[in-house]
Amino acid sequence: MLHFLVLTQAGCRRSCPVDVRRRLAALALGIAATLIASILSPTILQAESETRPNLVLILADDLGYGDVSYQGAPDLKTPNLDRLAAEGITFTGMRANCTVCSPTRAAIMTGRYADRVGVPGVIRTVPANSWGHLAPGVPTIADRLGDVGYHSAIIGKWHLGLDSPNTPNERGFDLFHGFLGDMMDDYYDHRRGGINFMRRNSQEIDPEGHATELFTQWAIDYLNRRSQSPEQPFFLYLPYNAPHFPIQPPQEWLDRTKARYPDMEDKRARNVAFVEHLDYNLGRFLTHLDSLGFRDNTVVAFTSDNGGSLPHGQRNLPWRDGKQSHYDGGLKVPFIIRPLDKRLAGTKSDYAGLTFDLTATCLDLAGAPRDAESDAVSLMPILQGDLMPDDSRELYFVRREGNQRYVGGAYHALIRGKWKLMQNDPFSPLELYDLEADPHEEHNVIETNPKIVGQLKRSLQAHIQRGGRVAWQP
Repeated sequence: MLHFLVLTQAGCRRSCPVDVRRRLAALALGIAATLIASILSPTILQAESETRPNLVLILADDLGYGDVSYQGAPDLKTPNLDRLAAEGITFTGMRANCTVCSPTRAAIMTGRYADRVGVPGVIRTVPANSWGHLAPGVPTIADRLGDVGYHSAIIGKWHLGLDSPNTPNERGFDLFHGFLGDMMDDYYDHRRGGINFMRRNSQEIDPEGHATELFTQWAIDYLNRRSQSPEQPFFLYLPYNAPHFPIQPPQEWLDRTKARYPDMEDKRARNVAFVEHLDYNLGRFLTHLDSLGFRDNTVVAFTSDNGGSLPHGQRNLPWRDGKQSHYDGGLKVPFIIRPLDKRLAGTKSDYAGLTFDLTATCLDLAGAPRDAESDAVSLMPILQGDLMPDDSRELYFVRREGNQRYVGGAYHALIRGKWKLMQNDPFSPLELYDLEADPHEEHNVIETNPKIVGQLKRSLQAHIQRGGRVAWQP
């Protein structure tokens, strides 16, 4: 009977509604638990349940590497992120999967490079300027975790599709409470181009309040509900819109910042207030998580979808450039994991990976099978106090975009070891940097390293061919 249910569930994964898959998963797990309970002692069963932690993934939007105080920001304070860093592992070498929003989110959802799931560029609310379409049928992290019994929720910004089949509930999530579209034109009315994209599951809602505060409260409400069902682990994906422009902190936060820094440029003051407001709300959420008793069985991860936007007063120091750029200011992001092992509190890792490595890590923590086509690498060795294996990993980046600069073309980057081959629009020549000798990417050495360039070009070509097999328009 159990074997039949497992086969049925596997066959249903890509075609059945989420609730049907959940019922099959629950039934299969219930039968399995009964069989195991007849064999194993209560002590062993308890140890087994403790290996299935709750998982929380918090994603900021456009938060720069240099805009958190635990990494040395001189003019803003992020005490709650500082506390999370002190309680966890800070990663200093992690990069976002893309220089802009949707591709990084698609990579996190699937564990694959974004162009391999149809999202090489930003999915927008205007089809004529939309450069991605999340591939139907590709299992998401919510699908994978749901298959092993997790309850999954996204509270916040989706940005991976407005219509069926690419709404959150159709891509594996039990609960969606947030913003369906890309960016908000206003953090209080939650519109984009005059259209309301706020939803609770498929229902349009029109709540009052600043979006950062709403998402935080909804996440707290979700924790309260999950505390009533402690036997079922949960996965909470909490992607904020902040601090993506428009830079719109509540007025009292801006007033407080200007009182503290009366000579600060208005653009920078707004960003400082905006980030500090986000940090305050993260603190509300984390404090409530711990107060409910989840501290010892919940892994919390925090990062950003790309670097900060320089025209909007954001900071990515010490790295060059910012959002939209393949220089490291556009790619390197704050990155923290608070593991279960408290002995790792306050430690650091310089492992050079990508944000979708969190996907592989979450699936490993949950004991869920990974997609056979996954490109992500699990960070489990680091969470266990070990070093990552030295596998000479390549990191691949792509972004497709419109307007007069890009004209619908894509531009790419590839990192292998100390070498970085890159361009920042489809029509500019490639550049090469030695990241060991030149971490701030000041000296293009493409003319003096033809052999390295040839090797990286051949590898980049293979990545582009693989991505080209997947449609990125509906």
